[in-house]
Amino acid sequence: MTVTVANHKKINKLKRPSWDEYFIRAALLVSERSTCLRRKVGAVLVKDKQILATGYNGAPKGITHCDVTGCLRQELNIPSGQRHEICRGLHAEQNVILQAAQHGVSTKESVLYITNTPCSICAKMIVNAGIREVVVLGEYPDKMAFDFLKEAKIKIRKVKGIKK
Repeated sequence: MTVTVANHKKINKLKRPSWDEYFIRAALLVSERSTCLRRKVGAVLVKDKQILATGYNGAPKGITHCDVTGCLRQELNIPSGQRHEICRGLHAEQNVILQAAQHGVSTKESVLYITNTPCSICAKMIVNAGIREVVVLGEYPDKMAFDFLKEAKIKIRKVKGIKK
């Protein structure tokens, strides 16, 4: 796009990503660190257009990752969205909140960008962390999570037009 400024010079205006696109793309990059064999998820915690913390799904520090041990949930044919307790890994949302806590960064009134909608366990953590808005790219099959976020008056938005 070309624009004319007051002194009649023509300059080319840069095409920059929107803030939503910028932070969702950052979450997509973060998701590439995931060691989950079933779904790669990334999360970016933002306040005042600044990244506070990042997280991806995978085993806790010092515990062997699923890409080495295999996936018990996959071996047992457990459907997505069920029986989280037998998974070795933490979710991206859990890891982003824990990273913020570990570094003494407040999550209050922040915005969480996630590559997928949260599960109900993560939704409850998002509520108690004081996060005010959740921006997602993809879907995850857990209606209860939406119900929790809605009841807690946490805004949830889905961004469109960004490819995974």
